[in-house]
Amino acid sequence: MFYKIELSVSSYDTAWVAMVPSPDCPETPCFPECTKWILENQLGDGSWSLPHRHPLLVKDALSSTLACILALKRWGIGEEQINKGLRFIELNSASVTDNEQYKPIGFDIIFPGMIEYAKDLDLNLPLKPTDINFMLHRRALELTSWEGSDFQAQSTPALKLGLVGSALLNGAVYCSLGTRSRTSGGGKNLEGRRAYLAYVSEGIGKLQDWEMTMKYQRKNGSLFNSPSTTAAAFIHIQDAECLHYIRSLLQKFGNAVPTIYPLDIYARLSMVDALERLGIDRHFRKEIKQTNRFWLQGEEDIFFDNATCALAFRILRLNGYDVSLDALNQFSEDHFSNSLGGYLKDSGAALELYRALQLSYPDESLLEKQNSWTSYFLKQGLSNASLCGDRLRKNINREVHDALNFPDHADLQRLAIRRRIKHYATDDTRILKTSYRCSTIGNQDFLKLAVEDFNICQSIQREELKQIGRWVVERRLDKLKFARQKEAYCYFSAAATLFAPELSDARMSWAKNGVLTTVVDDFFDVGGSEEELVNLIQLIERWDVNGSADFCSEKVEIIYSAIHSTISEIGDKSFGWQGRDVKSYVIKIWLDLLKSMLTEAQWSSNKSVPTLDEYMATAHVSFALGPIVLPALYFVGPKLSEEVAGHPELLNLYKVMSTCGRLLNDWRSFKRESEEGKLNAVSLYMIHSGGALPEEEAIEHFKGLIDSQRRQLLQLVLQEKDSVIPRPCKDLFWNMIKILHMFYMKDDGFTSNEMMNVAKAIINEPISLDEL
Repeated sequence: MFYKIELSVSSYDTAWVAMVPSPDCPETPCFPECTKWILENQLGDGSWSLPHRHPLLVKDALSSTLACILALKRWGIGEEQINKGLRFIELNSASVTDNEQYKPIGFDIIFPGMIEYAKDLDLNLPLKPTDINFMLHRRALELTSWEGSDFQAQSTPALKLGLVGSALLNGAVYCSLGTRSRTSGGGKNLEGRRAYLAYVSEGIGKLQDWEMTMKYQRKNGSLFNSPSTTAAAFIHIQDAECLHYIRSLLQKFGNAVPTIYPLDIYARLSMVDALERLGIDRHFRKEIKQTNRFWLQGEEDIFFDNATCALAFRILRLNGYDVSLDALNQFSEDHFSNSLGGYLKDSGAALELYRALQLSYPDESLLEKQNSWTSYFLKQGLSNASLCGDRLRKNINREVHDALNFPDHADLQRLAIRRRIKHYATDDTRILKTSYRCSTIGNQDFLKLAVEDFNICQSIQREELKQIGRWVVERRLDKLKFARQKEAYCYFSAAATLFAPELSDARMSWAKNGVLTTVVDDFFDVGGSEEELVNLIQLIERWDVNGSADFCSEKVEIIYSAIHSTISEIGDKSFGWQGRDVKSYVIKIWLDLLKSMLTEAQWSSNKSVPTLDEYMATAHVSFALGPIVLPALYFVGPKLSEEVAGHPELLNLYKVMSTCGRLLNDWRSFKRESEEGKLNAVSLYMIHSGGALPEEEAIEHFKGLIDSQRRQLLQLVLQEKDSVIPRPCKDLFWNMIKILHMFYMKDDGFTSNEMMNVAKAIINEPISLDEL
């Protein structure tokens, strides 16, 4: 499927190709094989359309059927098929004016245009005169009601079309139900309207200014990669490049054509996106790596289209390629509004742009304006309830809702995968001027694999969570009444991001150290005396302790023993992954944490008020991410030398991640900790600002810092140039930031019952394919 994209045949576009006369003998068809296909492919109900069509696609079937009838009538063949087709139109004529039916792009122009062509061919259509007049009137309104339009009446000899940076129709246009909304006033969106009228040229016919329309011609000879538009152009002006495009299509597809071609790049990108979003991309790493060549070659089909360009950018940047957001600068709000997609209210393109902009780096902040307008555009679409997918379901509404409410930096992969599996549309029907299907879009096999993969991983995780529960009891951590019992949270944070079966050691290290850091945090905060805190640090420094006389309390003994056994286990397992014992490295990580916590405890005991810099130098370590993330680096695949483990790049990844996490915590816990008399970054910032700084202003300052740190970390993780840290290792730092952003999305995540329910669903509730 990576190498062969299958597109459904379009009876509508094939009919327009069949109407092309031979350049040498205008009274004969240039492509008789297409007329033969029409004769042989009428459906049992008399229509020409996709088999097993959706019941709301009757207008599409009527449009395709009328086009096929016109093609047969044009060459005086297929009387039997024509009569059957006319019968279908008669039986379904009420759907022509039914606003509940989905409307293909340009239907209000194209269908009435074909009615007029039928009159020219002396073909009597079984439609009510009132319906015909209604459609012709609506077509006239479409062509003349635009403020400032060059086309003022049907009697105008030609419709003047200007050149615009035409957006390629990539097969993913999301338009509004019913009458397509227009942007009114002052000629705004006029360029987009001109592109739209060029795209539906076959419905305008002789009234079209074809010379101006040809300014939308692409390098492959087509207009908008649309066989029907291109065929109509050749019928009227006999352009050689148009003919070459049509012939190339028939050489590839035989005796019929799709409704859009080429679609290969967009289809492949969509497939890669689907595999990644369904959590099964790790099975196709080799194939996914090949997607970058289209971008590097500067393919026209990428850079001329909003959605394809944004999708390519996002996939390539996420996969470590050095792609610049400059490619998206061209898609400003004005550019989008003046494109074909903008005119059609293409929320699919806006959604792809919005998603791509979430991957911006700190030095790309100028794109914030683009992020703002795409967000506003999508929110308006949801609030107006005007979005309809070119898929025949409400998937686009769900996707927009999820994108706005679950930003990528706060959306745990496992949660997102479960949500996407449940909402995945296996109805692969899409609509442009007619409906079509593509093998890589809405594929049932993707869904089956994703469900099976999800449930396999989940069954392993359920057993691991039980192991964590037994370990807590074995290490007597449940006896520490001062400590929060958060093993489910800690394991969930591991399973939600490190879910592949082979990463079991990484998950167990992550979860156990997460439990221990929570216990130690409570011990230093409320559970232990200064003597006990110092005793614990001294024991870890000595490491091997022989007798109970060294412990000043049972609490110290329990905590020390749990830390000691866990670090020893990590050291033993590291041999299998790294070929060496990393125990001494993990001991140092733990000592750094314990000493930073002791410093903070002494500040609190002495009522000291450190400077903000002093606080952050200690607090980013005391936030306790080191023992969770750093040991897990040794269990995700790549071998890390001692040099790499101490490399400045790794230390910077850790510091940026921990700083961002600490600031998130201090922002969300500021009010609670202030009430408890505790200092944190926000309160210190206000104190050292002379006490005159309003709370709201201080919080906004820290929200800006959090955003900056997060974007800096994203850049460190994604950029591979001059990087010595393997990508699977760097991903752990980003995974942790996503976890923290989700935990702190509303409050201190550790106190949220909602989070507990989410964790239970991810680990304990399998997905049933039958229910989907």
